[in-house]
Parts: sequence; C-alpha cells; structure tokens
Amino acid sequence: MGGQYVVTTAGSGRCAMRGSCGTKGWFGKPLPCPYDGPALDPEDQEARSLLMDVCGPEYAEGPVCCTQDQVETLYDNLKTAEAIISSCPACRNNFRSFYCTFTCSPDQGSFLNVTETQKSRTGETAVKSVDFFVGQRFAEGFFDSCKSVQFGASNGYAMDFIGGGAKDYKAFLKFMGDEKDLGSPFQINYPAQVQDKFTALNPVPRNCTDNDLGSRCTCIDCPDICSTLPYVPPPGSESTCHVGVLSCLSFILILAYCLAVAGFFFGYLLELTIRRRREKKYESLVLGADGASEANHPLSPRSRNRGLVGASSLAQYVDGEESTGVASSEESRHHLGRGASLLDPMDTVQPRQYRLNTVLRRSFYRLGLICSTSPWLTFSLVFLAVGLLNLGWKKFQVETEPVRLWVAPDSESKLQKEYFDEHFGPFYRPQQIFVTSAPMAADSSNLFALPEKPPVLSWSHLKYWSKVERGIRSLRSPSGYTLDDVCFAPSGSGGACVVQSALAWFGEDILDYDEDTWEEHLLSCVNSPVDCLPDYQQPLKPEFVLGGVPENTQGKKDYLGAEALVVTFVVSDSLDAEIQERAMEWERTLREYLLDVTPRALEEAGLVLSFSTGVSLKEEINKSTNMDVKIVVLSYLAMFFYVSLALGNDASVREDDDVLSSLLLWVRNLPKLFKGNRLTSSTMSIDSRETPHIFPRLPRKLFVGSKFTLGLFGIALVILSVSTSVGFFSLVGVKVTLIIAEVIPFLVLAVGVDNVFILVHELDRQNLLHGPNASATHATFQPSSDEYITTPMSSTQPHNHQSAFSSSHDDNVDAASMPVYLSAEERVARALAKMGPSILLSTVTETVAFALGALVPMPAVKNFALYAAGSVLLNALLQVTVFVSAMVLDLRRVEANRVDCFPCVKLHARIALPDAPPASGGLGGIARFIRRRYAAFLLKPVVKGVVLLTFSGFLIASVISIQHIELGLDQRLALPSESYLIPYFNDLDAYLDVGPPVYFVSRDVDVNHRRGQQALCGRFTTCDEFSMVNVLEAERNRPESSFISEPSASWIDDFLRWLDPAQEDCCRVMKRDSSRFCSEFDSPARCQPCLAEKTPAWNITMEGLPEGEEFTSYLRQWLISPTNQECPLAGKASFGTALSLSDDGQQVVASHFRTFHKPLKSQSDFINSFAAARRIADDLSERTGTKVFPYSLHYVFFDQYARIVAITQEILGLGLGSVLIVTALLLGSWRTGTIVTGVVALTVVTVMGVMGVWGISLNAISLVNLVISLGIAVEFCAHVARAFMSAGTGLPADHPAGQKERDERMWTALVDVGPSVLSGITFTKLIGMAVLGLTRSKLLEIYYFRMWLTLIISGALHGLVLLPVVLSLAGGPGYPQQEADEEWMSSAMRNDYEYAPFLADDDSIRSD
Repeated sequence: MGGQYVVTTAGSGRCAMRGSCGTKGWFGKPLPCPYDGPALDPEDQEARSLLMDVCGPEYAEGPVCCTQDQVETLYDNLKTAEAIISSCPACRNNFRSFYCTFTCSPDQGSFLNVTETQKSRTGETAVKSVDFFVGQRFAEGFFDSCKSVQFGASNGYAMDFIGGGAKDYKAFLKFMGDEKDLGSPFQINYPAQVQDKFTALNPVPRNCTDNDLGSRCTCIDCPDICSTLPYVPPPGSESTCHVGVLSCLSFILILAYCLAVAGFFFGYLLELTIRRRREKKYESLVLGADGASEANHPLSPRSRNRGLVGASSLAQYVDGEESTGVASSEESRHHLGRGASLLDPMDTVQPRQYRLNTVLRRSFYRLGLICSTSPWLTFSLVFLAVGLLNLGWKKFQVETEPVRLWVAPDSESKLQKEYFDEHFGPFYRPQQIFVTSAPMAADSSNLFALPEKPPVLSWSHLKYWSKVERGIRSLRSPSGYTLDDVCFAPSGSGGACVVQSALAWFGEDILDYDEDTWEEHLLSCVNSPVDCLPDYQQPLKPEFVLGGVPENTQGKKDYLGAEALVVTFVVSDSLDAEIQERAMEWERTLREYLLDVTPRALEEAGLVLSFSTGVSLKEEINKSTNMDVKIVVLSYLAMFFYVSLALGNDASVREDDDVLSSLLLWVRNLPKLFKGNRLTSSTMSIDSRETPHIFPRLPRKLFVGSKFTLGLFGIALVILSVSTSVGFFSLVGVKVTLIIAEVIPFLVLAVGVDNVFILVHELDRQNLLHGPNASATHATFQPSSDEYITTPMSSTQPHNHQSAFSSSHDDNVDAASMPVYLSAEERVARALAKMGPSILLSTVTETVAFALGALVPMPAVKNFALYAAGSVLLNALLQVTVFVSAMVLDLRRVEANRVDCFPCVKLHARIALPDAPPASGGLGGIARFIRRRYAAFLLKPVVKGVVLLTFSGFLIASVISIQHIELGLDQRLALPSESYLIPYFNDLDAYLDVGPPVYFVSRDVDVNHRRGQQALCGRFTTCDEFSMVNVLEAERNRPESSFISEPSASWIDDFLRWLDPAQEDCCRVMKRDSSRFCSEFDSPARCQPCLAEKTPAWNITMEGLPEGEEFTSYLRQWLISPTNQECPLAGKASFGTALSLSDDGQQVVASHFRTFHKPLKSQSDFINSFAAARRIADDLSERTGTKVFPYSLHYVFFDQYARIVAITQEILGLGLGSVLIVTALLLGSWRTGTIVTGVVALTVVTVMGVMGVWGISLNAISLVNLVISLGIAVEFCAHVARAFMSAGTGLPADHPAGQKERDERMWTALVDVGPSVLSGITFTKLIGMAVLGLTRSKLLEIYYFRMWLTLIISGALHGLVLLPVVLSLAGGPGYPQQEADEEWMSSAMRNDYEYAPFLADDDSIRSD
C-alpha cells in the first residue's frame, strides 16, 4: 500500500482527520481518515454522552472532529493506561486532555497536520503520519505530572509503561507517537518548530502539587509535596573529628609520641652532660692520683658497677662496706650460682616463699614421681580414659548448612528469616549465568595490560546462546523433573516461568529475526521494555539482563557494547522437604549441564560462562578442598620433623661430637689407611677417634641421644588430644565444622609443642646436674685459661658459685650447682616440679581465653572455641602424665645406651664414644647467644629506653591502623581455589547493576479498619503523613543513607485502587447477585464494578472504602484475580505471596512491602545496607505503631557485623581480665600479673594493627584468631615471667638495690627459658607458617598465614624484648628456686615441711 503527501488547511474550527478507515492489517487498531473540513456535531445524543464521559464536560456542546467509533477506541486505549496512572489525578487528566484534544478538538486543524496517507485493509485512504505541534509548556508539564507516578506491582514507574522509561518530555512524546503494535497505529511526529499557519497546542497543564482534587497527587506520585525526613548520615560514615587527613585520636597519639621521643633524647643528653661534668669535677679532686686506684674508687663515675640501672651492688647494703668492684674471697662464697643471685639466701636473706607456688611445685613433683615410677600403669589408666571419651565419635556429626554454621540460633535476623519463610514462603532460588566474550589477547608491548573483553552482543552469540537456553528448558532431572515443574510462575501453576534473559525480548525465538534486524529490535526493547514483554508479562529492564554497558561520548549508555549477558532462571523454594529436594535435583542437573557446556561454549562460540545454581554455594563451601590440603599437610610434617629433631639436639654433648664433625674427622683420617707404614700398638694414637676407619664412626648422639621417638610421641599426644576433644564434644552434641578439622590440630600443635620443649630442656638440665656424669666429675671453669678442669667431687664439697654479672661471664651456669646423682624418676619428677606451674599457667590462661570464644553466638565460632579449649586442656593433661612417663622411659633408654627408634639395639660400652664433660656448661648455641650477647645488651639503660620508645611507636601505629579495619568476609575466600563459583562472583561484582530485593514486613496491624489502612497506605489523601509507604518513598529519595533505589510495591494501595469502579475490568460482581464475583470469562453485560452502587462512592479520601468482613471478602478475591493487561492492578501475580492471612481468612496476620537495594558491590555495602534497613524498620515501627522488620536474603549472614565490634571488645576484655587474674594468682604478684597482661594486650593490639595494614577484615574467623592471639601471647610471656619470679631474692620492691636485683633476675630468666621459648614456640610456629605461606588458598593465606605470622613475630618480640625490659624496671619481688635449694625443697615436699618465709628489712640485713 502506497502513501501520499498531504497538507491540510490550518485553521480554527477545522479538522485534519475524522472517522475510522479500517485497520492496517488483519489485526490492529483502526486508522483515522484524513479530513480537511469543518468540525461536526456528534452523530446523536448517545455519542455526545459517551464523549462527555470520556473527555469531560467541556465537550458537552459544540462540534468536534471525532466520531463515536473513534471515541470508543479512545476510551479503550485510555482505560488501559489509566489503570497504571489513575493514582495521580494530574497525570491522568493531562493524559486524557492530551488525547481527547488530539482526537476530538474542534480546532484540530490548527495544531495537527496530516503529512502522509496509506491504504487500509479495506482499501480506504487512511492516515499514515501526522505532525502534532505541542507547546513546550504543556509538553513539559504533562511529562512532569507523570514522571514520578509509580506502579508498585513492578517496583517501577508508570513512565516505564506509558513513556518507555523516558527521561524528558521529548522522549516521552516520541514514545507515544511511534507507530507500534501496542501503541499508536500510525506515526505521530512532534516537530520542534511550528510551521506557518499552525499554532502549537499549549494549554496550562495540571500540576501534581495543585490543591484541586482533579490535580492533587499523593507523596508517592508527587515528590514535591512529600515531607522531608530528618537528615541521617549514611551508615559507616558517621562524622568524626579530623585534623587534616588524620583523625583527632591519631593526631593526639602522634603528637604525644613525638613529645615523648623528644623528651627521651633531651633527658638522655641532659644526663650525659651531667655525668661528664661530674667526671671532670672528680678528676680535678683526685688530680695526680693513681689511675688504677681512681678507676676502682667507689665514688668514681667510671666504676664498672654502673654498668646496669641501679648503679650500686647489693653487697654494700648487706655488709655495710663500700664495694670496690673486686670480688673478695668472702664475697665469692656468697654467690648462688646460675648467675642470678647476689647473696646466699641461706646465709643472708631468708627466701621469700609463695604458698600457692609451693603447693603447685609439691603437687607436680608428686605427680611426676607417680607417673615416672609407674609409667605403664599411667599409660593404661590415661589411655583407658581417653579411649572411653573417644567413644563419642559414634555421635560424630559435621555441620554443613551455612545458616546453621554462621548464624546464631537466637539471632534476630535468623528468627525473622524463619518468620518470613513460614508466612510468605522461602525466597526464590535463582540460577544465574553470566555470558561474556572470550578476552582478547593482551598487548604484548605492555606486560601489565589486562586483557579486555569485547562486546558480547552479536548475531552469532545470540543464536548460540539461544540453543543453550533451549537445552536448559528441556533438561530433565534423574526423576524426570523439568524447569516447568520447579520454576517460579507468577500466574500460578501452568503459567510461564520467570526467565530473565535478553532473548525474552525476542519472544524466546530469535530465529524470527535475522542478522540485519536483531539490533534494531533489541534497541527498541531496551528503550521500551513494555513493548517487548516476555511470556510472564512483566517488563524486563535492561539492567536485569545486560551488564558492563559502556557510555558513549554523550554520556548515554551504549547497550550494543554490553560486555555480559545476565541470564536468571528463577526456581521456587519451599519449606516442604520433598518439594525442595525436587528443585535441588533439577539444580544439580543444571549444574552438570553448565559444567559440560562451559568448555564447549568457549571452543565453539568464543563465549565464557560463569554460573551459580541454588545448590552451588553450599556444596562448594562444604568441599574439603577449600583448603590447600597438600600445603597444610606439608606444614604439619615440617613442624613434626622439626620438633622430633630439635628435641634430640642435646646441648650436653661435646661441641665436636656431632655428625658434621665426625664426618670431617673421618675424611681427615681416611688417607692414613693407605700409607705404607702399619700402625702398631706402640704407635697407635691414644685417642681412638684419630684412628682411620673405612666407614665413618658416627657420634653416639645420632643413635642414642636422639629424641626422635619422644618427639613423635609428643606429636601423637597432640593428635590424641584433638581426637579426644572431638569425641567428648560429639558425645554432648556439639557438631564439628570443617574449620575445626583444618585448624585445631595446627593450633594445638603450635601451642602444645612448647610444653614438650620446656619439659625436655629442663630434664636435660637436671641430667647435667644430677645425671650419671654429674656424680663422677665436676667441671670447673677457669676464666684465665678458658678450659675445664675435671675433678672428682663429693656431695660435701664446698660450692664454688660464679655470679652472672661478674666481669667474667662464663657459660658454666649449672655444672657446679649440686652434682648429686639422682635416679631417672627423681630427675623427671624434679623437671615437672620446676616447669609444671609454668605449664599450668599457660594452659589455664589459654584454655580460658579460647573458651571465651564460645561467647560468640555463631555456631561455627562457638564450636571452634569449645573444641580448641578442650584440645589444649587435654593436651596439657596428657603432657604432664603420659608424656612424663614417656620421658622417663626415654631417659632409661639413653642411659642404657639403646638406640632411638630401635630400643632393642644396644651400643655396648666398648664401642660407645667417651662421655667427655659437656662443652659450654650445657648451654646450646641459642642459650650462649642469649647469655653472652642478648641479655646483657637488652638490660642496658639506654637500650631499655629505646625498646620502650620503639614499642610505644608500635602501639600508636597499631591504634591508628585499627581505625581502618574493615568488616566482612568475602565469600570467595571460603571457596576452593579452583571453584567454578569464583569467576561467577567476579562477574557478579563487575556486571550486575541491580541490587537485591528487600521486604519490609508489617505485623500485628489491623488492616480491616481504617486506622490500620491509613498506617500503611500512601496513595490516598487521608493516609498518614508518615505511613509505611510514605516513609519508604522518602527513604528512596535519599539512597546514600537508605540504600533503597526502587519504589516500593504497596499491596494496600493497589488493592484499594482495584476496587475503583472506574477500573471496569478489575473488581466485578454479578448484576443479579452482588455477593458473587465475576470471573475473567464472564460477559461484561452480566457484570458491574464491585462498588458501582456504593454510597458514598469510591474516592481518594478513603471514605466509603470497605472495612471489616467486607474488606477481607474483597481482599481474598483480589489475591486470586489474574494480573493481565485488562487489569494490571489485580493481585494474583504481583502480590499473591505478599500477605499472610489467618486460618479463617478474616485477618491479615502479616504483609510485606517489596523494594530493592541499590547495587551492592562490596562487603561494606552489604553491611551498610543491612544497617540502613534495620534503622528504617525501627523508624517505621515507631512512626506507625506497628511491628516492622526488614528481610533480604543476605541479612541473616551480615547480622553478625551489627555486634561484632562490641563482641570483640567484650571477649578480648574478658580474656585479658582472666589473664590478669590467673597470672597474678599463679605468679604471686599483682604487679607482675598486670605487666604480663599489658604485654599480652599490646601483642593483640599489634596483631589488630597489622590487620588494618594487611587488608585483613574483622569477621568471625579473624575474631577467633584474635582470641587465639590472646592465648598464644600468654605462651610467649608466661614462662619468662615465671622464671623472673622464680629467680628472686625476696628483697622488697623499694629496696635500694632493687633495680639491679631485678636486672639480674631478668638476666637469669632469659638464660633459663629464653632458648625454650625461641625453639619451642617461635621456631616451631615460624616453620609451619613459612610452609603455609606457599598455599594457594586465599582463606588460608589471609586469615591464617598473615594473622598467625604476625602473631608469632609480635608475640616473640613482646615476650622476649618488651616484657624483659618492663619486668626489669617494674616487676614484682620474686621467690627463689635455685638448685642450692632443691634438696631442701625435695625434703620439704616429702616431709610436708614448709620453710616459713619472712621479709627482711634493711636493719635486719645490715645486722646480719
């Protein structure tokens, strides 16, 4: 059918078109006829009445340019639109006025020009295109009155339907004028310039803010009249005090630290200046005196007694004489040995005793004696008890449900989720797929350039994906279920499934288009989704199906350049386990299908797929491969072998009696075998080691002295303690989680191995003092010759003690203390008596600290804390019982010259290497370093000051960094490193431009009566100003604070509008029986609007709207009425699950109002969205007097972050309090206990500071690690602190020599337990962490490797650097436990005799 160009005659009272001239095709709307003539009166009075009903009383008289047929068509068109816009009178009346004027105005010819005609199906000449001249004032006012009108059922705007989502009046007019099947049957153009002889239609438009009822709209549809809510800052952005870029706290801390540093250096320079002046003054007084005498004068500033803080020796206060720095023979008799004491406690000051310590030592001594004398009985009893506890494995269960793992049973969000699921049904199960193009090759010239992904939209890609979608729709599970059986269908069973895909715009069959037409159609659907409704009849916005859409130079989105297709299949969920299993079965079938399609899509079409099904997250999280198993096992093995080998590194052997020395000696002597002269008895070397051998003679240590078996036994006890803990807690119903299986053995090994080292090292020291060699010989150190002279010694030989702080710092610490031979059982008992209280101290504090983690309400964390506390406690119990028994058996093996690992093999005396006196007085390399270098250096006054300043700087830096710790746990970290969900979550962040839905649930509101209705509604003039809907709309207008971006779906408003008699196709009843509702199939002639005869009539003031039983009667009908084009306000599809009715259907128990969050990209977004929703719900509850709570799918997992900071403070505070109480009681000094607690707190603060720097978020896992940090920090400090307290002389804290006494005690403590702390705690953990650093698991790397490495380094530095300095300055008075006192202690324990202590004052000391 051809067309022709027509120009009508412009003028007032003339028409441009009139009447109907048939349709364009077999289907479609009638086309108007071109008519260049005067306006005419309607055909009859019926036509006039119809015209007045449709267009208003202004057409009550006078000619018009339309016929009755046109008015009827106009009425049908307006009725469809008004179902969407009728809530706003201004928009509705502007819309009617616009089209009534266009169709019927008698002055039509003055603003309308027919530009082209066509032949209709009936052969008549019909209009093909017109120019409609509209003034800017009316066009803008028309658009403004409609742009904010909402359509709640779609959580969108009416403009999406009537204007294609237009953003300005030009786009609005263009959409309405474009020829389309569901729009105008001919083209209407809106020229910007008005032609001559024409006048633009430019009446005054109605405004939604006008006060007349024909214009006034409610706040929901007219934001200009909304009340403004008080300002609320966005979550997480609360204003804080700042000085420049620094917070006020950071600024104050930095300023204070700078002042402290400046004060320290000023004081040091001042003290140095004063000292130099004193030296000069003294030199002037003793000018000419002998230099040597001057140097040793007690008043000389150069006296060596000033080497440590405290200046003077204690002897001047004891003897009443001035010390000259030269030890007299009398003073040498008063040295206690072990380098710790200045006085003989038996001769001068009575030792200070602590009753609890005495009781503990006595108890551990008895325990050690029992276990060592009856090792096999101990094994039997303990392993019997352990075996009984392990029977609990029969009830072993693993918790895998994410909600039950990470959400507290009494969590408010969990309870609200359960309420929502019970009343409205569980949230849908989305199956989401991202389809992108394969990335282009990276630019070879730029090694750091990331590959770019080309646009995904192409004809070939769409055709290929169409085949994949058809395959998904035809999938059958093993039980025969298809998508239609499990999908969510808004219109009910048998209806269309919700599948959000760009292919839905093509009617699910893209083959109806071709390579030349697909782009145009897709762009038209993008611009007007209402014209391309999918089969489930809901507009599909482009942001739901296209991702990564770039913007062009004009700032508009280039949809053809989209990088990703977003495809979502929505599956229904159910509380019915059988129905849920049906859905899960189909999802597993979908997962296998997509796993198979993914590599083929890349190969065949160059498409990259990432996806997630409803079962994916749970299954992937619960996979054991979410940890790098090989690395974890390797880490365990590394620690196992280190422990086993390090325990055998006996310091009591000669320095040249090791494997390397033996091999070097063998190589050196081997050539002697090939010399011509033969060895005779007269020429044979006295030292048999110089004799050449064909095979090297390996040292005895390698075979006998090794403790590999003992180390493995200690490790086996770690495993047994974990197993027993699992058995016990399984017996009482505490389920195991995967984090327990993966981490607790690592933790218990790291904690428990320290006790093994301490016990073994103490036993080695006991062997040096009281072993077989000690009874035969006594090594005396000669400073002049640096050699040992071996002399026989009896138990009555006078003791020759050497002071630790004398000018000659020899290494003979323990060799000369008490060389009395004791049995193996006695030595083991003494070792446990010495170290048992330390083990008790660390075990109790760690167990309490770990147990406090059970206060965290999340089951995964709570169970972890319980299992950890139980494992640590059980491991300690096993160590002080069966390990002690194993130690005595191993000691018997060694003394019987039996080979380690093969105790049946015995090295006879004739081939055993000679047992020479041990080198270095029994000290290993680490101990020699600490004794000779480290301890003395650390205790220098200047070094102490530098240490305090340095750690103060660490503290301030940590506090500043803590302010930047973020909350959250990226779920990608919890997935296996090779999981197919990781690319999915990456694409989810990159391409999804819509936020998750959020539901505000209203409970306990009586909507049967007007007051309850007004508390909820928003589209009627009598609704409360701050009703549910009005407040949600006000919050939507400030998305930065509310995180809400879409209009809310208000069931109450749509339901009451459904009752409007003007909506003739909505609520209908039989004319003959108004109690019976009409169905969609009943003839209009038999039905009438529900409230057609209601008095007073339906109106926006809500007067006359139903209440009581009438309300619920209509409500039940509305909920089952189909939502369709004739009545889009019906509730079945849109609100069928939005209400929960009572069993009798007479009350609304609960209802929800759906809206959407803005796109959430980060963990902070999810946390803040939850916080914002809770705030809004609380505000709604207060304003409306109803109970309101928010629900979204992610809330239940982010509820923890609402309280995690408070929980962290509470748990760490209680933990530190428990550390203070336990350490103070067991150490016998509140001062020392406070210092230890402070150092532990600083260790934890440092770990938290590194968290802020290293990108470690605060969440349940890191919180557990902080609790672990608190417990392990005690391990670094407890042994040093107790050794410090055990080296005391009983002097008062304010004694004039107290400073030097503390220095010497600290020196002794470092030499005594420092090596064990380094080798047992630090090195073991460092080796394990070093191997763990190779892991590919991000969860292991971030939350275990990073945090535990920080903890190890921080704990070692604080325990071995800061703690000694602080204790040496302010530690409490101690109580001595030197070896000179051991025989007395043993006798006291055996005879229940207690040596009564007293605190000597200065006078008693001087008199003594």
